Amino acid sequence: MSENNTSTEIRKGLNGVVADESAISKVNPETNSLLYRGYPVPQLAATQPFEAVAHLLWTGELPDEQELAAATRHERSHRQLAPEVKAALDSLPVTCHPMDSVRTAVSILGALDPTAEDSSPEAELEKARCLFAQLPAVVAYEQRRRRAGGPTEPITPREELDYSQNFLWMTFGEEAAPEVVDAFRISMVLYAEHSFNASTFTARVITSTLSDLHSAVVGAIGALKGSLHGGANEAVMHTFDELGIRPEESEAEAKDRAKAWMEDALAQKKKVMGFGHRVYKQGDSRVPTMKQAMDAMIAHFERPEILGLYHGLEQAMDEAKGIKPNLDYPAGPTYHLMGFDTELFTPLFIAARVTGWTAHVMEQRASNALIRPLSQYNGVDERQVPGA
Repeated sequence: MSENNTSTEIRKGLNGVVADESAISKVNPETNSLLYRGYPVPQLAATQPFEAVAHLLWTGELPDEQELAAATRHERSHRQLAPEVKAALDSLPVTCHPMDSVRTAVSILGALDPTAEDSSPEAELEKARCLFAQLPAVVAYEQRRRRAGGPTEPITPREELDYSQNFLWMTFGEEAAPEVVDAFRISMVLYAEHSFNASTFTARVITSTLSDLHSAVVGAIGALKGSLHGGANEAVMHTFDELGIRPEESEAEAKDRAKAWMEDALAQKKKVMGFGHRVYKQGDSRVPTMKQAMDAMIAHFERPEILGLYHGLEQAMDEAKGIKPNLDYPAGPTYHLMGFDTELFTPLFIAARVTGWTAHVMEQRASNALIRPLSQYNGVDERQVPGA
């Protein structure tokens, strides 16, 4: 087929195009439920450690007791921030976006990996497991570096803590309350995978060229940085900041103020992030689970005004547009209450989604075809260079 074939139907954004098959995740339209390898994600979030969900995405099955123990030992033995990565992060200005820092860190990790060019299934799985273990140290140090205004000392990981406990420990230097740990674990499970989204497709395109796993993840991070994809959870918190978070307010007062703000924003045709999703027709199936985690944080930290802002914006959007929240909407306030800086929200997304990305890299590698779509030319007709 010619690239300038005028009879070709153009699907902007590849909307509605089925590019390949995948056994990793799907949205079940009958139940409006996201499934990882067939399991409803709310059930996984309610019952499984994130280490088990990562194993499920990579291998297709939940781990048995011995497999989970082995996976846990591997993750805990690869948590340390590599000195070369620390040096690279320290060389970057604290004014750059944390997504730039994490993207750079993954590139450094790829350059350091002696098996970078080994694309065997065993090597790819090992690289996926290592990245899963290494990214929390990168994200945690990036927040600490920014708060310190430059290079500082990373907090040493603790092998007796599980993935979520240790992530929070390395970030804040203190053990988090069980309620906080559980809410964080839930968010990681919910963000882990979501079919052929923009960043995942980017990773698969890069993999299809027979490039290496770290390059695919670096490309996926670039796609996730955009506000129409992963940056939405940051944008949600910017909306709350624009509204003004007032701890002295009651829930009802905050709700009324947020509702009025949203009505005005919609009247001015402002784009408000955190609402709507291309895949879900009846609302994002992950929201109820994340909302429960957010409610637990609001209760734990005694911040009812956050709930008022949340409900006010949600109600006004629903009444005016009938558009429901997506996962980013409750995730943003949840991370804020935990103490994460707003710019670190999307790097947290990376730490979770690296499991899904690498599962897709391995799936693409196992049955590869170069992803190379056509375009339809709409420039000027053929013409001659003067004097030729």
